[in-house]
Amino acid sequence: MSSTPTSTPATTGSRPRALKSSGMSFLRNVKTFLTPSSSQSHLPSAAPGFTTAKTESDLFPPTDPAVDGEECLHDCASCTVHYPTKFSIDETDRLFGHVKGFNVHLLVGTGKTDWVRDVTDEKGSVMQAIGKVGLDLSGKRGRVMLSASNFPSGEECHGEEEEQGTSDCMLLPSWVVVEKVKPSQAGALMKEVVERSVRNDMAVGAKGAEVNGNGHLPSPAGGRDQALGAQNEQEHEDLPDVSGLQIGGGAEASQQQSSQLEQQQSSQHTTLDPAPLPPSISSSFQVRPIPHSYLILMCSQKTRDARCGQSAPLLRKEFERILRPMGLYRDLHDDRPGGVGIYFISHVGGHKYSANVMIYRRQGRKKRVGGDEMDVDGEKLEKEAVQLIWLARVRPEDCENIVRYTVLQGKVVKPQRQLRGGFDRERGVTSW
Repeated sequence: MSSTPTSTPATTGSRPRALKSSGMSFLRNVKTFLTPSSSQSHLPSAAPGFTTAKTESDLFPPTDPAVDGEECLHDCASCTVHYPTKFSIDETDRLFGHVKGFNVHLLVGTGKTDWVRDVTDEKGSVMQAIGKVGLDLSGKRGRVMLSASNFPSGEECHGEEEEQGTSDCMLLPSWVVVEKVKPSQAGALMKEVVERSVRNDMAVGAKGAEVNGNGHLPSPAGGRDQALGAQNEQEHEDLPDVSGLQIGGGAEASQQQSSQLEQQQSSQHTTLDPAPLPPSISSSFQVRPIPHSYLILMCSQKTRDARCGQSAPLLRKEFERILRPMGLYRDLHDDRPGGVGIYFISHVGGHKYSANVMIYRRQGRKKRVGGDEMDVDGEKLEKEAVQLIWLARVRPEDCENIVRYTVLQGKVVKPQRQLRGGFDRERGVTSW
């Protein structure tokens, strides 16, 4: 390493100034050495008790044909949709470990599938108001990922002219919907709900998780609101029995299977009513559980990249074809408990790897019992998101195996090609 020559002071009177300058330079160099570079600082280290996965398989298990069957080696042969011929993406970069870490995901319902380039510039919107409040959690506890989404907004504007009505907001990993948020309530939303919610870097069921899938928010003294009653406590997100189902079967068989499974689910679940926040916390918001067992979020923002506007509706169509015969498909207006909710969201980065698909799961695959890992498939789902599996380079022919192995089992079919990152709160591991 080359060094810069030090000039000799012309007079003894200039020596103190030179020494002072040299000392300041040394301090600046030390500060630079201790301060992460811009390429490092956007990737926060894992929280205490959490580890950072070094490889794809450290984060989520890959499929294994010896265990999962030969199907995991083959793309869907019966896809009904395909990307345009000129749909081209980056296939050379390594994806894993390069996503910017975040701690809470806040989705704002707009009823639209495309937005202005930066959603915080949507004039008079909840996104703009939240952007002004800021997306950093207090106490250096991380940051919020803000996404616009296509699920219905709360209601049209009937109040102040500068506001565009209200928006329902999804909060993850808490797995709740905060209803009818006004732009003028953005500060209260962040302080009273988001700041007090569970985070991606908190173990499932950790103490201090004050907003969760039960819709509970305890009082500042720590007491837990019991107002929900038995209805939500009895609501279990057991999956329907899908043994023997043939994904992508004939239309008549699919319709019959779908009808039977929907009847089965209807008999298992109750209606979920909004859960009011305790008066000691706030009377501004109503919170209810997200009714779905799983979430699939896909970037659809064509103002950021035309490929996202093309891929999202095609993937949704293919996911619907696969999920509907299983009784698991849920559209924007389907609030039946269980199933897989599919929503479009705004830009999440990496559009050159389109399509980006984020899968939130309320179920981990294994739990450690007496030192051994035991399968828990079929157990009651957690009330919060346990895992986020963030994929990219997803094509329609991938959808069948993504449903079969990733959504329902938490495995990744093409980890080296498609896994960008995520977290597993049960195992205490993240990709950042």
